[in-house]
Amino acid sequence: MDPLAPLETLFDAGRGDELPLPRELAALYGPLRFPLREGRSRVIGNFVTTLDGVASLSAPGLSGGGPISGSNPHDRMVMGLLRSVADAVIVGAGTLRSVPHHLWTAEHIFPALEGPYRRLRAALGKSDSPLNVIVTARGEIDPELPVFRSGRVEVLLLTTPEGARRAREGGLPPSVRIGEVEHSGNGERIGARAILSAIGPLRKGAILLVEGGPRLMGDFFAGRCLDELFLTIAPQVAGRDGSDERPGFVSGVRFAPEHPLWGTLEGAKRAGSHLFLRYRFASEE
Repeated sequence: MDPLAPLETLFDAGRGDELPLPRELAALYGPLRFPLREGRSRVIGNFVTTLDGVASLSAPGLSGGGPISGSNPHDRMVMGLLRSVADAVIVGAGTLRSVPHHLWTAEHIFPALEGPYRRLRAALGKSDSPLNVIVTARGEIDPELPVFRSGRVEVLLLTTPEGARRAREGGLPPSVRIGEVEHSGNGERIGARAILSAIGPLRKGAILLVEGGPRLMGDFFAGRCLDELFLTIAPQVAGRDGSDERPGFVSGVRFAPEHPLWGTLEGAKRAGSHLFLRYRFASEE
């Protein structure tokens, strides 16, 4: 692979404490800052959409972010950077099904920078890999997937009591921790606050990264639990013809016009025709 060019910084609000990025990551991304508060987790999201707001093509083998970004290396580099500072990465069962052989680690998404990613985690005093949190109300997962069997990541499966029974009967390895939470009352979905409460005892004062899918991201916005969103805008138009659902990065909830959520721009970067935006949102503790 050809060497990556550095991201061009268009705007940086400069808030927060600068993290000790290794020189390779600092050269590619520039300063990365987070305003952290003692004893409180910071919840960030990361997503990629097309120009017309499509976050998933909802087609077999094409449901993940790769077809949206065009497998853009800068997008994968930023994803790896965020995973390398995260104490836990949170994904829903739909995301797991769309990329069944994935591990939610920095080196898995961008192996070329494994060394700098690992040095960054060491400098921050973090474990080798972030906790992989899989959220599934029904507990309908394949226990043979690498995330459960590889032994390379610590896994927390968050599900309802009925989902936990189903998952245990399916033969999950004993190394996988199962957390039981009640659904939110909105169908069978598990609310964002219940997710954070379950993670809290395992990762106190942490940076928690939500990677979706759209329904899970919607739950975090609905619960006013998201502090920041890192959003990549890919320069393609995917279109919608009504034959299948092509959601944006938020699905299953509606805010505007009654209760619109407005973000504050924290940063903007560019690599070619891809834009890398960062927005701050008012969250509730």
